[in-house]
Amino acid sequence: MAELFKTILYQPIFNIFVGLYNIIPDVGIVILIMTVAIKGVLWPMTKKSIEAQKSMTDLQPKLNALKEKHKGDQQALAQETMKLYKENKVNPLGSCLPILIQLPIFVALYLVLRDGFGEVKFDLLYSFIGNPGKINPISLGIVDLSKTNWILALAAGGAQFWQAKSMNLKRPPKTAGEGGKDESMMAMMNKQMLYLMPFLTVIISIKLPGGVALYWFLSTLLTVIQQMMLFKKKDNGGPGGDSVIEGKVV
Repeated sequence: MAELFKTILYQPIFNIFVGLYNIIPDVGIVILIMTVAIKGVLWPMTKKSIEAQKSMTDLQPKLNALKEKHKGDQQALAQETMKLYKENKVNPLGSCLPILIQLPIFVALYLVLRDGFGEVKFDLLYSFIGNPGKINPISLGIVDLSKTNWILALAAGGAQFWQAKSMNLKRPPKTAGEGGKDESMMAMMNKQMLYLMPFLTVIISIKLPGGVALYWFLSTLLTVIQQMMLFKKKDNGGPGGDSVIEGKVV
């Protein structure tokens, strides 16, 4: 399994990384180009994941209304919930599956960036990719991406906060009554994640090479931009643009 992962994902990404470095000998710019390219290739799956998250968020008030209506009747609740998903063309696993598919690619890119500094294994290069001898970790002549970088770690955490903030649920109005309790609890959980994930991002990033933190920052930033584009399209009446208020679609 490890050899298959190396052959199918790690080695091709490693060769692209070195090939780009041979053309543009600045590892920071190479990371930027690779991040944008990979985000572009994975855009269809990312789009589905973001849309699924937004759809689930929009349906939450209606789901809460169903819980109140069928309190104590789990079978009826399950049937009505699946009916609601079907009517609104929402797949509850839609936000998870694309992420799981993308995960191996992200892991491979992370390993390439981690291994791209120090003793690089150039024996994995294809015959048509030139061997640069070594990878200079200095970007723009001032930033050493082989060492931990607090600024990049904080930037990655800030981008993570922005992404979580854009998906964060608001507390329901008091007039929502009992039907808003579950929604309020979910909003509280989302608020905790809003601060926990950026904190963990910073803690992890300061233990990794600055190049990995740079990739994490750029990747999250591009995800936020993609979210904003999709949300704007929905708000302007695009597909799935119906508003959900206190359990009703208007």
